[in-house]
Amino acid sequence: MANNKGYKRSFGAVRQYRSGRWTASYLAPDGLEQRSPETFETKKAAETWLSQIEADLSRGDWRDPNAGKVAFEEYAVQWVAERGLAATTASLYLQLLKKHIVPTFGAWNLDEITPPRVRTWRTERLAATGPTVVAKAYRLVKAILETAVDDELIRRNPCRIKGAGKESAPERPIATIDQVDAVADAMGPRWRLMVYIAAYGPARPEELAELRRFDVDLETVGVRVRKAAPELTNGKRVVGDTKSEAGKRFIVLPGFLQKELQRHLDWYAEKAPDGLLFVGERGKPFRRSTFGRKWAKARVRAGLPADFRFYDLRHTGHTLATRSGATLKDTMVRAGQSSERAAMIYQHSDLDRQREIAAALDARVQAHRTAAREASGADLVQDP
Repeated sequence: MANNKGYKRSFGAVRQYRSGRWTASYLAPDGLEQRSPETFETKKAAETWLSQIEADLSRGDWRDPNAGKVAFEEYAVQWVAERGLAATTASLYLQLLKKHIVPTFGAWNLDEITPPRVRTWRTERLAATGPTVVAKAYRLVKAILETAVDDELIRRNPCRIKGAGKESAPERPIATIDQVDAVADAMGPRWRLMVYIAAYGPARPEELAELRRFDVDLETVGVRVRKAAPELTNGKRVVGDTKSEAGKRFIVLPGFLQKELQRHLDWYAEKAPDGLLFVGERGKPFRRSTFGRKWAKARVRAGLPADFRFYDLRHTGHTLATRSGATLKDTMVRAGQSSERAAMIYQHSDLDRQREIAAALDARVQAHRTAAREASGADLVQDP
């Protein structure tokens, strides 16, 4: 308990406890009394603390000491909800929170998350999972707490580890033309066209999932990407906009795919004019898990590396297009990539140029196949 002996000042007041220690208090701008969060050994120390508070008030830097007493989990979930994120991004953030962040920070208030606690959490996560996931989780925590700084709930962001949010992904493998053909054959007739559009488009998986019959142009030999249907972690597909405005594009395909497109429309696409181009054996939109099992088996039969993902066909397409004479801006247009800087660089790649690239790809693939057949025939002639 404090004794009856108080000391009046022009700002605030200090009081001595019976223990001999000192406390300080002041009236905040909202009219409520605020008391020092700790006691002081001397009266001078208590008055120094009050002087610092008074200076903060005069500079407009004062912050309610109770403002940061907000549970991190509550604030983080609301942060995701208020961002207006794409469904896949929101799903990823909530998954990162659930698995990697909330188990540590969930019960703490925002002002209880300190730099040492952030360092300890990151070290524990690195020991438990991959560095790429940890980098994503760290960036998310940092972004959430940066908003808390803007909201004046905490004074400074405790995420201060240099480079902790950077990912250093290894260079992805590239398939050869023979391997693309082999994996297309191994996937079977229903899915071979998807392999080719992923490789020679190159289109994203979520764009392939939303291609429809009316998006196919047999005369130009290409497909129109209008929407995307990414699959969330709960297995549901959400139809929405492409990753960026640049994602809405017409992809001119190599000429050899004209027959593949026609065959697929005749045999496998939904029959309605707006029917999906790619559906499973039961006529339903394909699931990532089911398709993934088919891909894993086909990858083995085609002799692709164990770490070669379906998405790596897109990287293969970039590389083959470049080798076929495409400039950087051409490949960006084909791939539907965009940024403020890219918008200035890549906007001049028109349809005629895209046709030239597709024709070059067609010639490259056809020449390779012809050479392979001739080599195979020569081997048969020379076989005694």
